[in-house]
Amino acid sequence: MLHGSRHWEALYTSCRRAASSLAPRRSLLTLAIESSCDDTCVAILSKCRTSSDPQHVKTRLLLNEKVTAKNTGKGGILPTEALESHQANLSKLLENALPSLPDANDALPHAKRIWLRDGAPKQKPDFISVTRGPGMSANLGVGLATAKGLATAWQIPIVGVHHMQAHALTPRLVSAMAKGRDPEKGSLGPMFPFLTLLVSGGHTMLLYSKGLVDHKILATATDTAVGDELDKCGRLILPQELRQSTPDTAFGKYLSRYAFKDPEEFESWDVPQTRIEEINKPMNEFGWRLTTPMAQNRDLAFSFSGIASQIKRMILAREKENRPMEDRERILLARSVMGTAFEHLGSRTIIALEKLRAEGVEIPALVVSGGVAANDFLRYYLRRLLDARSFERMRLVFPPIELCTDNAAMIGWAGMEMFEAGYTTDFGCAPVKKWTMDSQGPDGGILGIGGWLTN
Repeated sequence: MLHGSRHWEALYTSCRRAASSLAPRRSLLTLAIESSCDDTCVAILSKCRTSSDPQHVKTRLLLNEKVTAKNTGKGGILPTEALESHQANLSKLLENALPSLPDANDALPHAKRIWLRDGAPKQKPDFISVTRGPGMSANLGVGLATAKGLATAWQIPIVGVHHMQAHALTPRLVSAMAKGRDPEKGSLGPMFPFLTLLVSGGHTMLLYSKGLVDHKILATATDTAVGDELDKCGRLILPQELRQSTPDTAFGKYLSRYAFKDPEEFESWDVPQTRIEEINKPMNEFGWRLTTPMAQNRDLAFSFSGIASQIKRMILAREKENRPMEDRERILLARSVMGTAFEHLGSRTIIALEKLRAEGVEIPALVVSGGVAANDFLRYYLRRLLDARSFERMRLVFPPIELCTDNAAMIGWAGMEMFEAGYTTDFGCAPVKKWTMDSQGPDGGILGIGGWLTN
C-alpha cells in the first residue's frame, strides 16, 4: 500500500499500468452509498459488454434513491439531525435496494450470488462504492462503516470515493448511459481535459481536469460557498409567508423561483457584455445597485460573503426608515442577487479561460455540477456570458437536475471509473473531512491520502 502526497504519481502510474494489462471485464456491478451531508443515498449501477459487439458497453442505473434530513430548525443543515437521518434511513434504503440487483441466472457461479429474505437469488456486486470525503466526519462514518460491513460479508472490495470528483465525473455517467441506449453516440464524454465548475452549498471551485485523478484547482471560495450565500440571501429576501412554507432550507432555490416565475423572464436580465459593464453598473429605479465581488481585479478566486452583507445593510436601513419593501422591488432584489452571484462565477471562469488560452490551451468543454447547477438561470447566464466573451464554441455541460444535487449514482460511477483504473480502498480507511482535489498541491490530491490499494 502506498500513501502520502509524495507517492501519488507513482501510485497513479502503477495503477494505470495494472489496469492496462488487464482485459476489460465483461460486466461490472456496484452498489453505491453517499452520506457526506444531509442526503442519505443508495444506488445500483451496472456496465455490461454485449456478446454481439464487445465494444458496445451498456451502462444502466438500476436504482437511485435518497432521503433528505428534515432539518426542522429552518436555519440551515443541522449536523445532529442529518446524522440521525443517516442512522435511521441508510439500512432501510439498502433493504429496499437489494431487490433491484440483477437476477442471478443458472450460469452465474455460486460465489457471485446473494439471496434475499424471500430466497430470490441475486447477482452479488463486484465492489461497493462509498463516499469517503470530504464532508461531515460523523455522517461519512455511517456510510463508510456500512460499506465495510457489506463488503466484508460479501467478500468484495470497496472504493472510497472523493465526493467532488464524483460531481465532476457525473456528465461522463450521463454520456455512458446515453451511449448504452444508442451505440452511435460515440466515445465517452466529456473527454479529458475539461474545466469543471463545482457549485453547491458547501463548495465553489473551478477545476482544470486533465485526467481521472489529475486535477488542478484554478479558483476556490475564500469565504462562503455560492449555494450557502444564496440560501442566506433567500432567508433575508423571501416574504415571511413563503419562507415558512418551504419544505426544506434550500432558500436559494426558492429565491430563484421567486425572482423568475418563468424562464422567459431570464431575457429581462442584462448579461454584461464586457468587463467594463461588470464594473460600472448604474443605479436602478429604486436608487440602489449590488456590487459584484472582486469586480475591480482579475484574481482567480471566489468571494460571495459580500452579497448577503449588502442585502443586510439595505434591509436594516429600510427598517430604520420604517419603509417596507414593496413586491416589485423585492423581486428586483432577488434577481439582482442571482445575477450578481452568477456574474461573479462567470467572470472568474472567463478569466481562467483567457489565461489558459494565452498559454495556448483551448478547453473544449465546461462541466458545471453540484446542487446549484440545477438552477436554470445559471444555465442561461453562463451560456450568454460565454457567447459574449468569445467562447461561443465551448460546450457547456450540465448533468440532469436529479444528478446535480448529492446522489449515489455519481458515487457509483466515480467508483466504477476508479475500479477499472486499478484503484480500491483498504478496509482500515477512515472518513476524510477535508480532502483536496489538487494533484499538484502539497497534499497530493485524490491519491494523496492513505488507504489506496493497487490491483
